[in-house]
Amino acid sequence: MHQIFCSPARYVQGRDATFSLGSEMTKLGIGGKTLVLASSSAKKLLHAAWSETFSSAQIDYSVESFSGECSRQEIARVAKVAVEAKAEVIVGAGGGKVLDAARAVACQLQLPVVNCPTAASSDAPCSALSVVYSEHGEFESYLFYKRNPDLVLVDTSVIAKAPPRLLSAGMGDALATWFEAKTVIEARRANQVGGATTISAQALAKLCYETLLADGRAALTAVENATVTPALERIVEANTLLSGLGFESGGLAIAHSVHNGLTTVAETHSFMHGEKVAFGLLVQLVAEGKPQSLIDEVLDFSHSVSLPITIAEVGLKNISPSVAMQIAQRSVAEGETAHNEPFVVTAQLIADAILAADAIGKHYLSRNAFERKLVTAHS
Repeated sequence: MHQIFCSPARYVQGRDATFSLGSEMTKLGIGGKTLVLASSSAKKLLHAAWSETFSSAQIDYSVESFSGECSRQEIARVAKVAVEAKAEVIVGAGGGKVLDAARAVACQLQLPVVNCPTAASSDAPCSALSVVYSEHGEFESYLFYKRNPDLVLVDTSVIAKAPPRLLSAGMGDALATWFEAKTVIEARRANQVGGATTISAQALAKLCYETLLADGRAALTAVENATVTPALERIVEANTLLSGLGFESGGLAIAHSVHNGLTTVAETHSFMHGEKVAFGLLVQLVAEGKPQSLIDEVLDFSHSVSLPITIAEVGLKNISPSVAMQIAQRSVAEGETAHNEPFVVTAQLIADAILAADAIGKHYLSRNAFERKLVTAHS
């Protein structure tokens, strides 16, 4: 198995970066009629910047609203709009699902694609794959593409205005990157593009985790106050670029499979991808038999940035063994990344790990609540 590393052709990040979108496209030789697939919040925040940057670059463009779900029906609808508009470039602007849909449309029509995330809520922007859901929000499949995006442009002025929960969810997605990549390396499995992991991808995945621990809480504070700080810049890069390169060229394991399993339960649908991945990571660490000291480190970080550490925090207040088994069975379906572990992964193993991880998370929360009471009583 050959080593394979993949990445977007260009990555641009910084304050007010949207105003350079047209010139960055021109530098890459991307031009012509452009269709912008945008979320409602992206349209509201960026319409003036698009008008200025595309006008300066003499790029003709139109904007299409995203329906809210990256489903096969939505991909087909937007592809039809793009054909009718005679689009030569697809630009996705919004959250992870908007960008996933934009990449799917661009691949289907064999057009260049530009990703402009308006929140650092997942590691989707840099990747050559999309996650496809049913119209009801259940995970269906991954779509894999021949190439990564031509340009990823991240405007941190926009990121700073997004709800803090989105940055937190992005940290949840990024939190699993190093642990999943490390598992894939140790198991000598293939990464997401079918190759062995390079030492570059391994280093980036590890740097992602180290950056989260160092800057996560400070970056969340920055967004809570709608400010752009060096800590926020580093976490945006960790959530978007480091995690994106780390997961795709490093590989996925149990954490993301548990996310997919959780989507089979309707109560979890209002929770974000990264929030479910964060709980999935705890399940992975339990299933792998990792030491409590490491689990505590992950719990401390997760709790500090408002990530779920119990299954109730992703919508399931009273989980039964049967529901845990339902989630587990989807998590170990044929082709799932749970099978990238260096041991045989069964539904029973995952179901037990779900219940155990939930118990560990509950104990952590009750212990912290008790300690806070003690501090308050002595202050």
